[in-house]
Amino acid sequence: MPKDTSYLAKRPDESGWISYTKEEDAVWRDLVAQQQPSVEKLAARAFLDGQRKLDLPTSRVPQCAEVSDKLMDLTAWKVAPVPALIGFSQFFKMLSQRTFPAASFIRSRDDFDYIEEPDIFHEIYGHTPLLTDPRFASFSQAIGETGLQCEASDYAWLIRLYWFTVEFGLIRERGEIKALGSGLASSPGELRHSIHEKSVIRKPFNVIDILRTPYRIDINQPIYFVLNNVEQLLEASKRDLIRDIKKAQALGLHAPTYPAKKAG
Repeated sequence: MPKDTSYLAKRPDESGWISYTKEEDAVWRDLVAQQQPSVEKLAARAFLDGQRKLDLPTSRVPQCAEVSDKLMDLTAWKVAPVPALIGFSQFFKMLSQRTFPAASFIRSRDDFDYIEEPDIFHEIYGHTPLLTDPRFASFSQAIGETGLQCEASDYAWLIRLYWFTVEFGLIRERGEIKALGSGLASSPGELRHSIHEKSVIRKPFNVIDILRTPYRIDINQPIYFVLNNVEQLLEASKRDLIRDIKKAQALGLHAPTYPAKKAG
């Protein structure tokens, strides 16, 4: 995640309600209108099913409290507003407690098509549909529980498993590759890139391979991992992930397939 941000967190009132302006609601409305047609064509069935279960508002920014009410009934998860940037330790702790941290601000018009830090469109539109599915909910909780057992030096290794699945994972459905991750569902350009770009490397899902694969957050991914089915995630969540991390560390990172980020 970026080290700093120009956005300020929006804080809920005593009832848990966050006040969004008409312009902020309009940004949400226009983002949904832009993204939903591509999501309907390219997203995985689990994501689309989750959207239907949540029935998120399309004309205004959803409130974390109202999303939580639906998630609690489905998988006993909730969504809590947080500042734009939180550390790995807090992130893992919240996941372990079945709480998804949602940055409370929404991007400006200037950042409409791309924003480096996660905003509430990414968090709610992108993440919460998968949390309606007990399988993804269990996997996310397992990542959090593992994070609590890790040394701080292991965090960057563990988060790659989350990055290449929940954030930017692909899945095979009826012979076609579909977008699964929240980062894809909420990104107009990368959703199409992940499915259609010929230069992209699409590798079979493999935990050790994923843990060894570096990534950059500010570019379209050059590598994606493809699940054959959701059960592979459940199997991964039951592994000794601490042991997997140590094995990956012993083997070392793969060479990056992307250029180094320019300083300044």
